Amino acid sequence: MTKRISAKHKLDRRMGENIWGRPKSPVNRREYGPGQHGQRRKGKLSDFGVQLRAKQKLRGYYANISERQFRNIYHEASRLRGDTGAILIGLLERRLDAFIYRAKFVPTVFSARQVVSHGHVLVNGKRVTIPSFRVKVGDVVELTNRGKELIIVLEASQSPERDVPEYLEIDHKKMSGKMVRVPTLSEVPYPVKMEPHLVIEFYSR
Repeated sequence: MTKRISAKHKLDRRMGENIWGRPKSPVNRREYGPGQHGQRRKGKLSDFGVQLRAKQKLRGYYANISERQFRNIYHEASRLRGDTGAILIGLLERRLDAFIYRAKFVPTVFSARQVVSHGHVLVNGKRVTIPSFRVKVGDVVELTNRGKELIIVLEASQSPERDVPEYLEIDHKKMSGKMVRVPTLSEVPYPVKMEPHLVIEFYSR
């Protein structure tokens, strides 16, 4: 099971946004934050608070990857030439669990992590069980025969809830696909506004 089986439902309310755009989000029912004093947490955020929230929102979107892992991705992005924010997004989208989610093989990014870690995914014909595995442009990613029979996989591929982005080529009959190009921020179908420049400001303080 994913490590955030219960807490993930509170992440939307804490951020005050439907981060994954799901119809079951608690924000759709209660826009205020969780807890006894949730309705009174409306104070103006400081610059640090705004940057921190942007970081938490982006990190949470990718199945709430660990702070250490997220920071390492930032450091890698900052060492490469170009727009650090755009590079950060590109690195996050190249994660194997993010690919599985974007391809509509599973309903959530949390289930994507689970499907990968349980050994249901092949990359170029080899089984990969590491959700953070970096997919390269042109790599062929597919589900195993057993993975193709999972109920969540069958339901997700037929769901009208999301569309497959144009930077991926996906064949849902074969449950396989590949990344055509590393996406830019404007190409990534986030349900809410992500602000990677604020994440960069947070870590570069």
